[in-house]
Amino acid sequence: MTTQTLKGFRDFLPPQAAARQWLKGQMIKVFEKWGYEPLETPTLESYELFKGEIGEDEKLFYKFKDLGDREIMLRYDQTVPTCRVIGQYFNQLTFPFRRYQIQSNFRAEKPQAGRYREFVQADVDIFGVASPLADAETIAISLDLYKSLGFKQVVAVVNNRDLMKDIPYAAISAIDKLDKIGSDGVISSMISKGITPDLAQKYFDQVRNIQPDETINTIFDYLKNAGFPPDWYRFQPTLARAFSYSQGPIWEIVIPEYSSGSVGGGERYDALVERITGQKIPGTGIAFGFDRTLEAAEKLGLVPQFKTPTQVLVTVFSPELLNNSLSLSQSLRSQNINTELYPDPNIKLDKQLKYASAKGIPYVAILGPEEIEKGTVTLKNMATGEQKTLSQNYLVIELAQLSQSQ
Repeated sequence: MTTQTLKGFRDFLPPQAAARQWLKGQMIKVFEKWGYEPLETPTLESYELFKGEIGEDEKLFYKFKDLGDREIMLRYDQTVPTCRVIGQYFNQLTFPFRRYQIQSNFRAEKPQAGRYREFVQADVDIFGVASPLADAETIAISLDLYKSLGFKQVVAVVNNRDLMKDIPYAAISAIDKLDKIGSDGVISSMISKGITPDLAQKYFDQVRNIQPDETINTIFDYLKNAGFPPDWYRFQPTLARAFSYSQGPIWEIVIPEYSSGSVGGGERYDALVERITGQKIPGTGIAFGFDRTLEAAEKLGLVPQFKTPTQVLVTVFSPELLNNSLSLSQSLRSQNINTELYPDPNIKLDKQLKYASAKGIPYVAILGPEEIEKGTVTLKNMATGEQKTLSQNYLVIELAQLSQSQ
């Protein structure tokens, strides 16, 4: 049996998992500060829900038949399932409905740096508001998020897909790859999709000459009045966004100090909501690349160093004294002190101390026959080697004070 993960899938050991929990917590703080509420949807959805909604990347679906011979798939993104939720629970939701969602998505693409087959996305969306002020708000949240994470500058690159309404989707999907394949590559890609060379050049020139419209200006006025510097947002006519459901304002979030691509992208998708729910409910929002955001934060030294959450290890002097150590551990936990009890009473004390040192546990409580007889505990500071004897009642106060001072 192999002990390797499947290609494109990953394990996260405690330091990595702690960093991911930190980022998730920071995102939730910002999202909820703006009035957004959490939503979760199933990992598996009906293939019919996603069919025809994504565009040419439908080849990346993890699609299969279940034991009931139904066509199902792993969640490709969180926007389409949320549209299903809007339709299914319409009478239980209050509109405008603001939601955030932080879950794994699955795409069968070629694994490479920054791209995995299972990855986390963090979405924020507003439903029920047709005004571009809703688009502006989700862009503002994006800028606020990266500002709160400590990035010196983040840029929202904005366009409007409505300005490309006369251009076929095949051309738009090619133009969307401009940064990766260059101008010649865009023309070649359009030709490979059946567009004549003259039309390919015409479409490309038409897009490059797009000018901001009233919708774009409304968004930029919002961002200006919200206090964001003018170099934190800009118009880019060649931004296309390749999702077939993209419409109206479209945008991507880039970090100038991070060169591996955008860290998030969003769009309006009113027509998608209507196709899925049968109701005219406007929808707009953004999906953040969780992994890219974390990678950018790590590269720029913005992620804190994480230590074990354990504050104290309670040792077990002998099997006969296990219950005394167990009682002390429970007493400490009842006072919200993160406590580990060494799980094997047959292991010698010096090995238990080495375990605490290897894990970076700051304090060790030693409870031997002498301490039990006197109703005391020996507390060892693993960083300095200093030991002090305390009453069991005072131990809780001491550990709480030490925890607050760190």
